[in-house]
Amino acid sequence: MASSRSFLDFILEQLSGLDDITYKPMMGEFILYYRGRIAGGIYDDRFLVRNVKAARAMMPDADLALPYEGAKEMIAVNNVENREFLTELFETMFEELPAPKKKK
Repeated sequence: MASSRSFLDFILEQLSGLDDITYKPMMGEFILYYRGRIAGGIYDDRFLVRNVKAARAMMPDADLALPYEGAKEMIAVNNVENREFLTELFETMFEELPAPKKKK
């Protein structure tokens, strides 16, 4: 099932306090970038973030979920209504997010 544009727009609005949030559509889903690094995405109208220590510390009881078959587990974000929490989550996660690979 593809994700809805309206859910993406809602999440982007919730993250609007951060500079440099971008996204790319990918096979009916959306990958979210923070300052050029992949931070998470919208998969089947679920907001998932990368499974890094900072995110696990902020959401110790959160469920792990597969964005699609064969992918690495990500953390399901259930507190999507809380802008301050989402802003802090992305800012805290940033240092642990891998830098983009250089294109040849």
